[in-house]
Amino acid sequence: MKIQDIKVLSDDQLADELAKQKKSQFNMRFQKATGQLENTAEVRKVRRTIAKIKTVQSQKAATKAKA
Repeated sequence: MKIQDIKVLSDDQLADELAKQKKSQFNMRFQKATGQLENTAEVRKVRRTIAKIKTVQSQKAATKAKA
């Protein structure tokens, strides 16, 4: 996901997307451990997407705290 796509999501959508990405990361970890993961680059993409979502969530929380 691109950061522009993430910024337009609502708080609930961000939480849902974060849960979805974390579940995906969890499943990939098991696939990697059992040798079934084909695309290892996907692990990095998911980890970075999680970081982007958390960054946007904290920015939105800081904006609300100031107001």
